[in-house]
Amino acid sequence: MLNANYLLARLRHAYHVPIDAPVMHECVFSDKDLEPHGVTTLDVAKRLIDYGYHPPTVYFPLIVHGALMIEPTESESLEGLDRFAEALLSIAEEAKQDPDWVRTAPHRTRLARLDETRAARKPVLRWQPRSAP
Repeated sequence: MLNANYLLARLRHAYHVPIDAPVMHECVFSDKDLEPHGVTTLDVAKRLIDYGYHPPTVYFPLIVHGALMIEPTESESLEGLDRFAEALLSIAEEAKQDPDWVRTAPHRTRLARLDETRAARKPVLRWQPRSAP
């Protein structure tokens, strides 16, 4: 509870808080404040990869448009929470200053943004080595 409320307090000025109340084990933000810059929740999640974080749950709960749900563990240190919060604050600033940089993330991974629609419709469920050209 403490960690979720701490992140809520740290990030509330940079990300829209759809339900403004103390939280239990998770805090939920939305991309409402990023929409004027053309940046979505998925863009934020992909950009977090560049900062070394596995993206949190996106687009859930369904009652919040553009939801970004963060569930920090209670064992996470204050330093770890601050690093994560700083990454999200940097991304919010990037969304204002250079929205294309955020929209085209990740930039530091072997593969760029994948075609998620194609992956969902034609999943590759078994790895096979590439054939020689």
